[in-house]
Amino acid sequence: MSTTPAAQAAKRGTRTVPIVMIALGDPVGTGLVESVARPGGNVTGMSMMVPELAVKRLELLKEAVPRISRVLVLSYLADPIAPFQVAALDRVAPSLGVTLFVRDIRSGADLAAAFDAGVSEHVDGLIMTAESVLVVHSAQIIEFAARLRLPAVYQYPTQVKNGGLMAYDANIADLHKSAALYVDKILKGAKPSDLPIQQPAKLSLVINLKAAKTLGLELPQSLLTRADEVIE
Repeated sequence: MSTTPAAQAAKRGTRTVPIVMIALGDPVGTGLVESVARPGGNVTGMSMMVPELAVKRLELLKEAVPRISRVLVLSYLADPIAPFQVAALDRVAPSLGVTLFVRDIRSGADLAAAFDAGVSEHVDGLIMTAESVLVVHSAQIIEFAARLRLPAVYQYPTQVKNGGLMAYDANIADLHKSAALYVDKILKGAKPSDLPIQQPAKLSLVINLKAAKTLGLELPQSLLTRADEVIE
């Protein structure tokens, strides 16, 4: 299962057939498993740790552009993983000296109004929570951000390669491989309840220097040296 709603539907359908999650956002918070160490029941797999990653993206945005104080947050709030990310961002924002303006995005038609609202609130930065609808509309989001000269941290490296400023993400390929190993173990007799939820072993920071130049930004050298990939 690669999405939270799909995993929830599968769990409602059976409490005996093993279910292996592939890179789900927050399996504990959404009630799919009891804990990371002991999942319980028939569900196990990989977690993307999306609340923690959302916070890290906000921290990276502040590190990249210290003057930022008002951040537009795009989120698909109907998705089960969105509220946990927004709550995590709300907790950390005051310590970063940042005010958040959360806009609910249900479709691409909502983006123009969200960015217009951001302009009205004088936002000076942008992040997104990690729902698939926002990935689908990446091109529009990148275009709006560039037009309004908003520094942004995205979910996936492909978004940076398509013109975004920065991305911070888990290594999805590694999580898929780990999920396949769990399937193999279950087929050989292991119980899902005995297989702890695995979290990303490697996280990747990608920076687009061309986008930074377009925005008139000089990113800190300390940030550039930590990047796993810098696009010239």
